[in-house]
Formats: sequence, C-alpha cells, structure tokens
Amino acid sequence: MEIYKLSVKDLVSKLKNKELSCTDIVRSFLERINNVEDRLKAFNLVLEKKALEDAKVIDNKIAKNEDLPDLAGIPIAIKDNICTEGILTTCSSKILSNFVPVYNATVYDKILQNNMILIGKTNMDEFAMGSSNENSAFSSVSNPWDLERVPGGSSGGSAVAVASFESPISLGSDTGGSIRLPASFCGLVGMKPTYGLVSRYGLIAFASSLDQIGPFSRNVYDNALLLNVIAGYDKKDSTSVNVQLPDYTTFLKDDIKGMKIAVPKEMFEDGLNNEVKESVENSLKKLEDMGANIEEISLPLVKYSLAAYYIIATAEASSNLARYDGVKYGYRTKDNVNNLEELYLKTRSEGFGEEVKRRIMLGTYVLSAGYYDAYYKKALQFRTLLINELKSIFSKYDVIVSPTVANTAFKKGEKSDPISMYLTDIMTVIVNLAGIPAISIPCGFDNNNLPIGIQFMANPLGEGTLYKIAYNLEKSLNLNKELPI
Repeated sequence: MEIYKLSVKDLVSKLKNKELSCTDIVRSFLERINNVEDRLKAFNLVLEKKALEDAKVIDNKIAKNEDLPDLAGIPIAIKDNICTEGILTTCSSKILSNFVPVYNATVYDKILQNNMILIGKTNMDEFAMGSSNENSAFSSVSNPWDLERVPGGSSGGSAVAVASFESPISLGSDTGGSIRLPASFCGLVGMKPTYGLVSRYGLIAFASSLDQIGPFSRNVYDNALLLNVIAGYDKKDSTSVNVQLPDYTTFLKDDIKGMKIAVPKEMFEDGLNNEVKESVENSLKKLEDMGANIEEISLPLVKYSLAAYYIIATAEASSNLARYDGVKYGYRTKDNVNNLEELYLKTRSEGFGEEVKRRIMLGTYVLSAGYYDAYYKKALQFRTLLINELKSIFSKYDVIVSPTVANTAFKKGEKSDPISMYLTDIMTVIVNLAGIPAISIPCGFDNNNLPIGIQFMANPLGEGTLYKIAYNLEKSLNLNKELPI
C-alpha cells in the first residue's frame, strides 16, 4: 500500500518503529498533491520546502531517541482562515490576498507544539460563507468522487485534501455545518466540537458566536487523536471552556448497549433524498442490533432554525467584516479616490465576492434601527428556545441522529440561487445555534457512487459519546469503496 493511504494510527506506529521516516511520509503526500491537485484545487498554498525541512528536523529527533508527542511527524493541512505566522492566510478572498499574519492561531501553536508538519493551507468558500466551495476568489474545489460535483463548504478544501489522500488529516471551521457538510459529501469523518472546546483565537471570524474549529479524518480513531491535540482552554479566547479534558480515544469501545438515540421525525420528512433516507435508516437498524434504544421524537423548532441562523450569522458577519476597509491591512483599491468614504466603497466593492457582499448587506439590514427587534432580537429569542428544547431532549437521550445533508453532492452551478444553496444547511445549523457538538460519518453510497453522511448530536462536552457511537457504527458498516481519482 502507498504510504499516503495509511491511517494516522498506522503512520504513527511506523514512525515509532522506524519502519518509515518522517521525510518518507511527507514526500509521499507531496507527490500525491503534485499528481492530483491540478484537478482538485484543494490547496491555496502548498508548503513543500518548509514541510520537507520540518520533516528532517523530526527525523533527527527520532534518530536521537528523543521523547516526542504521539502525532509528531504527521502531516496536516489547515483551512486558510486559520492564522499562521509568516505564512499567507487569505480566507480565499481578494481582500486578504496579501495578508501574512504576525501571530499564530492557538490551534496552529498546538500543532507546532506536537511537532506535526504543516503541508499546506486549504481552499474554502470566501470568509467561510458558502455550502459548496464555489465562492472562493481563487478557484472552486472539485469533489474527488466526481470532479463535476461540489465537495461541500465552506471547508471543502480541507475535506478534499483528506478524501483524496493529499493529507492524512486536516482542520476546518464550522459555522453552520461547514465541517459536517463537506465530510458528508466527501465520505469523511468530520467533528464540530462543543462551542469553546477548541480555541477560536487566530481564527478569522465569520460569525463569532457560531464559529468552531474541528478535525477531518478518514476514520473515527484518527479524528479523536487530532481532537486530543487541538482541544483545551485558552486564556486568549474569552469563550474558551476551562474543563478537564479526557483522552478521546478511550471512548472507542465496542459497546453501545442501552444507549438512547432520539430520531426527530421533522428531519426525515419531505425533501429528504430517498437513497439518503434509506442509508441512514439502515444505519439505525445496525445500531439497534448492537443494543441501542431508538425512539422517534418531535423537534418542531427545526423548521425555524435556518431562518434564525441566517439572521444571526449575517448580523455577526456584517460587524466582523467591517474591519476590512483598505486602511489597516489587506487589499486596497488601485483607483484614485477623493476621500475616505470613496476608499472604503471601492476597496470593499472590489475586494469582496458576491456572496460575502450579500451577507454583509443582509446583516446590516437586520441590525438596523428599524428592523433589529423584528429580526435579530427574535432570532436570539428563538435561539434560547432551541437551547432549552435540546437540553430537555438530552435529559432523556444520549444522542440525536439525523442525515447530515438531505442529499448527496450536487453538480457545480446546480444551485444558482442563494435560497436553494442556504437550504443545504437545514440539518446542520441547530448544532451551531445551540453550541453543542456533532459528528458526521459516512454511512453509505448512492447509485452514483457518492458518499452519504449520518450526523450524531450530543449534549455540550459530549464528544466522547459521539466518538463511541460513531466508532461502533463505522466498524459495523465497514465501508471500503475505492476512490476513483
């Protein structure tokens, strides 16, 4: 088997046993990138020279029998909205096309502390605004299962890098489903952690009360390994949760007998693709066979969640993106301007893409004096109702289950109107509104050989429970389709 197809667990074992060098591993992934990247466009920046230099450093440490962290020498790709000191960080936007941070995001500091190898910065929907990764200012990303289809967004590049064996693991960010959606479309494990479990310091903000960094992997074990690295309290993030954290790999046990699973009937109704529904129901049957107790429940607030999400998300975006004005840093219009207002107008008009402008305008509108109470305030009130309703459900059940997305990956350009694109997030946004954790894992394939994802949600800090049920289902399904690319 090619080195780049090995799991993180196997790579770690072979490194420790000196069956492979770190340089061997990094070179294998770089060669894979060179072979497929022209068709996928998963990366905005590949750090070939730096990665090989860092690999040599790790090899020297291994040769000296130094005590190293578990994931030392493992390559990783990270989404291009995570700040990396001295390394271009663009958010796939023209307005940040020349931005080189002078500090590291906390998650990147943790990657460096664990001696992992940054292999590149991944493509994304501009400022993480999108569900298909067609909104990048540089290039759209292709799904490795079908190059004419989208990989999902906004973390499409991070998902594709892992799905296509360009990187063994990666980091994305999830504001309304931006890890779980591409995980579903690309056949990966994607974890959106509890809000505050992973520091947001150095994550370039889209919607601050919703954003959360999380891991992509090809299996549940590798995902838990990476969450072990990036989770933890950070005094630089005022929303960071200060709790004792477990080793998430200890939850990967072969027993879910007696686990209570809630199935919201509203998430299995009209609009759900038949093949997706059948695949998820087959997974539920397997969980039941393993001893889980499955009950149908009602969660009527689901039908209002998308409207509330897009009000809150766009409102926060309009505020967060006000800083890009052509004065302090980033892109500035080349046209001659007569005053400061004209500088702002031309810079932002030229620097932002259509979807970003749309969301800024929507957010400014719902925050305006005449409409604040009618829209933004009501959305916040709904959010409180949703949180309380979910607390009530989790007092009786261990997890809530649903399809991750109502359909499999659609073709590029197929969803040309914004509303149909926004509806893609219908299953995922409640997780971000409530700040709870959720995981998407593959549960089957449709007739076009496209992956289908199933989503599990848990109480805040319930990542261990999610890993346990996902691990058991993954073993039971044993999906092993060969990637066509």
